[in-house]
Amino acid sequence: MKTTIELPDDLLAEAKRVAAARGDTFKGVLVMALRRSLDLERGTQAQFRLRDASFNGHGLVKEMDWAEIRETIYEGRGA
Repeated sequence: MKTTIELPDDLLAEAKRVAAARGDTFKGVLVMALRRSLDLERGTQAQFRLRDASFNGHGLVKEMDWAEIRETIYEGRGA
């Protein structure tokens, strides 16, 4: 459905910046914001889910103690 709304200039500009940064459209940002607002009112806000940032099961490659970790971090930095 099409509708017309009036927004403050600064809010519109910020929403357009957010949309561009996300590679989304203004409409997409507006719909998402409205859905979140309505979910909060209903008490049905989606539960936070942390994105999967695992390393395909390869994890830690080498066991290291803190001294080795510190040495590796500062290697080549003149410390």
